[in-house]
Amino acid sequence: MTSWLCFGLALVLAPLLPGVAQRTKSWLTGRRGPPVLQLYWDLARLWRKGAVFSSVAGASFRLGPVVFAASGVAAAMLLPFANNPALIRFPGDFVAFAGVLALGRFALVLAALDTGSSFEGMGASREAAFGSLSEPVLVLCFAALALASQELSLSGMLGPALPSWWAAGPALAMVGAGVFLVTLAETGRVPVDDPATHLELTMIHEVMVLDHSGPDFALIHYAAALKLTLLGTLLAGVLVPAGQAAAVVRIAGWLGGLLALAVAIGVVESVMARLRLARVPQLLTSAAVLPGFAIILLLSRAA
Repeated sequence: MTSWLCFGLALVLAPLLPGVAQRTKSWLTGRRGPPVLQLYWDLARLWRKGAVFSSVAGASFRLGPVVFAASGVAAAMLLPFANNPALIRFPGDFVAFAGVLALGRFALVLAALDTGSSFEGMGASREAAFGSLSEPVLVLCFAALALASQELSLSGMLGPALPSWWAAGPALAMVGAGVFLVTLAETGRVPVDDPATHLELTMIHEVMVLDHSGPDFALIHYAAALKLTLLGTLLAGVLVPAGQAAAVVRIAGWLGGLLALAVAIGVVESVMARLRLARVPQLLTSAAVLPGFAIILLLSRAA
């Protein structure tokens, strides 16, 4: 029952995290900014509108937002929330988790290419290129967690089997840093991308969805917020291991970790500028070094 409760909370609270990040950024930069619940209102407004489809767009354009949102929900069913067992769990489910997220990216890229727009094709190319660099970092983080916990399931990796900070603090810190950088890249945040920009030549994620409207656009926004929640849950599970604590304590730690991630994203976006596109691959390649060193530390400790 607790697993279903946390799953429902993740689906409901997902649009809150971008609002917290934007509010933090606005406060640090001396602006009023939109309300924290702005995305909820935007989703309700978009859902009441009608969708407009280009005459050259095909089935991929129509199915892209649906598959993108469905992949986020499917990934949520594979992820343990607040150190509770996932709704769907089996050995090697971390591969399915990464694969489902990759499927959502593929569907959105295919929808962007189906518009026949050069701008959206440019954004799709960048998304595919940067995704091919961020996904290996996520897999390396899973490999480090598997070594640390001696488990092959996400429910085991992020459960009581995960070592404490006293036992594997440096390795967990490097894995957490790698997950944080992957979160910034996968969710299109600064310094990889800027969700507030309107310059087509510099956008990555936003330029891919320029032709979507109405409920389709709402699904894309919601799926992006849900993806942030999922990666934030993974980060909270690494940095805030609850072990055998009570369910209320675990849920409070999970929600606190998500809010802390949203605040951290707002801080990063207020103190850093967006990197040049040529620098993004260097950042993601450097991010792979962190879980790589964590794996070396864990192997040396086991030896």
